[in-house]
Amino acid sequence: MILSLAPMEGLTGYVFRRVHAECFGALDRYYTPFLPPPRVGKTFGGKAFKELDPANNQGLTVIPQLMSKNADEFVGATQVLADMGYHEVNLNLGCPSGTVVGKGKGSGFLRDLGELELFLQDICSRSALGVSVKTRVGFESDAEYQDILDLYCRCPLAELIVHPRVRADFYKGVPRQELYGKTLERAPFPVAYNGDIFDVDDMDALVAAYPQTRHVMIGRGLLANPALARMAQGGPAMTLTELKHFHDELYRAYEAEMGGNAVFRMKEWWFYAKCAFADPLAVHRLVRKARKAAEYEAAAERVFNEEPLASVARFRG
Repeated sequence: MILSLAPMEGLTGYVFRRVHAECFGALDRYYTPFLPPPRVGKTFGGKAFKELDPANNQGLTVIPQLMSKNADEFVGATQVLADMGYHEVNLNLGCPSGTVVGKGKGSGFLRDLGELELFLQDICSRSALGVSVKTRVGFESDAEYQDILDLYCRCPLAELIVHPRVRADFYKGVPRQELYGKTLERAPFPVAYNGDIFDVDDMDALVAAYPQTRHVMIGRGLLANPALARMAQGGPAMTLTELKHFHDELYRAYEAEMGGNAVFRMKEWWFYAKCAFADPLAVHRLVRKARKAAEYEAAAERVFNEEPLASVARFRG
């Protein structure tokens, strides 16, 4: 079974990937949060280069995710990435953000299947790397997925990662796993699953229902329980000592990277990590008001000294 970490903007960047791998063991794959390709003839710069810099991803299998409607820029980016040593690129067709959708990107691209097919056929034919896709199953309705899947099956994809919600769902409701099952039956390329794998029972239920499953991408579940991938492979549950060590290492790494802004990045992580505790609301109340480093450090210390872990760490929304 291949286990990978989902791309989550602001949360699963190279700092998180590196610290998580050091503390809980590396996953099989990591996908970068989506990046815009540079203009044709240019290279990645600034934050995008830091995300992709091989020095920041040593020992990890990382797949860059791009978001674009410009085929020439996408193809140009694949050559830059190939020169950096990457072997695959992922196209984001799942992001439900209103800003992204308004530009016809992410899940917004699913509204124009004719344009999408021309784009996919073009980039797949010219890309310096294998092209995989992370997709939703429709924009407004899952009835759209028959045509969407037909389109994908006509393209030489390296892999299709299915998040079986429509854009209108955002992250609410129950994933339509039966559409993932139909994809497994029909697709001529490898298929992966993503969506609401929050604990080992969720993983076991997915595999029991769809034994052909070969690759599961985990996102929010791993942020709430950093040991989830280890547990899914038969390893032990997370201890409070492990979680505190992970927290401390992550905080120090963010401090080194962004100084005082590390507090706010850590508070984004706590939105999920509080679910590892028996009383998530109590954890939230302790952390939420911290603004300065000293306030934050005192609040985190109280959490680890006063709050017990839940019997089952599970993201609860």
